[in-house]
Amino acid sequence: MTEMAENAKNHPPQFPNTAFDVVALAASAGGLPALTELLSRLPEDFKAAIAVVQHLAPQHRSLMAEILSRQTSLRVKQAQEGDYLAPATVYIAPPDSHLLVNSDGTLSLTKSELVHFVRPSADLLFESVAASYKDRAIAVVLTGTGSDGAMGIQAIKKMGGIAIAQDKTTAEFFGMPFAAIQTGDVDFILPVHEISAILVTLVT
Repeated sequence: MTEMAENAKNHPPQFPNTAFDVVALAASAGGLPALTELLSRLPEDFKAAIAVVQHLAPQHRSLMAEILSRQTSLRVKQAQEGDYLAPATVYIAPPDSHLLVNSDGTLSLTKSELVHFVRPSADLLFESVAASYKDRAIAVVLTGTGSDGAMGIQAIKKMGGIAIAQDKTTAEFFGMPFAAIQTGDVDFILPVHEISAILVTLVT
């Protein structure tokens, strides 16, 4: 195998004019308003791809993609096996499936066991993004109960990425952001309406 082919296999495609290729967002209770607020403030030419884990009841068909697509100029879709990450596109984990980002820039869905009693899991998404995109990844923990995302934040930081948590004043439920902050690995603790601006600054 040529060195170029070997590199292509081990490094996901980098998008032009950007310092980061993927933003991984995680939310649980209170997540839809927070995600709506954050995504509605991002420009339609946002240079990175966005992967979203929102804890949802597994037995219901999710309308998240349809709801969010009406609130943002970005393209929003429910993630499908084999999707290629693209800039200015939001990929929502389907109910009852873990969402993983692979080292070739594709997405995988898996029904593997629950993590912290949930599927999809923020930790699994963050850990896969950290392994695949290393220092070109950003993880954001929004409102929610429990501690899902904290271990993943540590993986993101270990690989040189950036970690952001929603602050207590704007998080409807502070459990998940607090658990992330408690790791000591969070770079920015911000109100949800300021997270969009910092993402644009970081990515461009």
